[in-house]
Amino acid sequence: MIVIIGCVIVLVAVIGGYLMEHGNLSVLIQPAELVIIGGAALGGLIIATPMKLLKSIIRSFLGLFTAKSLGTADYLEALMLLNGLFYKIRQEGLVSVESDVDQPEKSALFNKYPKILKNPRAIGLVTDTLRMVMTTTIAPHELEALIDTEIDGHYEEMINPSKTVTFVADGLPGLGIVAAVLGVVLTMGKIGAPPEVLGHSIGAALVGTFLGVLLCYGFVGPMGRNMEHTATEEIQYLQVYKAALIAFIGGAAPKVAIEFGRRVIPSHDKPSFLDVEAALRKAKR
Repeated sequence: MIVIIGCVIVLVAVIGGYLMEHGNLSVLIQPAELVIIGGAALGGLIIATPMKLLKSIIRSFLGLFTAKSLGTADYLEALMLLNGLFYKIRQEGLVSVESDVDQPEKSALFNKYPKILKNPRAIGLVTDTLRMVMTTTIAPHELEALIDTEIDGHYEEMINPSKTVTFVADGLPGLGIVAAVLGVVLTMGKIGAPPEVLGHSIGAALVGTFLGVLLCYGFVGPMGRNMEHTATEEIQYLQVYKAALIAFIGGAAPKVAIEFGRRVIPSHDKPSFLDVEAALRKAKR
């Protein structure tokens, strides 16, 4: 929703300012220029992008308008899930969560948190880490390095759509110049026409440059930046799981491990110590 609001503000500011100077709005309506710029940008994107990444870009683009940012409630749910796992392991042993880890979608513990179940990266991080601890004697520092490698891989995967969209945005001003040059070429064919006809034709050609720059800095570039923020936010979310898991596997008590996870939550979304205490008491009841 916030992306749509931003797009509306850009359009209102640019077109409104143009109209305040008594500009002729019809001059800016140049479908051919949009076809040239948009079509060339889309074609370049397809040439430069493997199909898997192209699908990821489409998902990320749709997510700009549908996905919600993570908040305090989401981080609290993550801590409560980890707390449930840690206490079960502490009371009944590591083997007690084997069925939960093998089939999280059928686990009563995981099903308390349906939003987390829809996050395959978070579920994979938790279940794979616990499987590794069940089946090997890996040291905590080695496990931490392994999780860091996994998180780095997730980041590279999630940041690629942003990098590609930013690459397309950087090319839009150049494509706008291409459209403008083609407009000038057409204008040169009307060199014998009256001045008002030439003026209109030159103005239409310059709209290509205007559209290329506007699309780059007003729409596509900011969308790529938004995708980057989303990827960073998801990595911060996974870091909470990592911190708590490493602390617990290293020997910390469940409550202490949860506090390790809480401390790495971004400050603007971090629940207070008392909030976590209240959530833990509610979970016990």
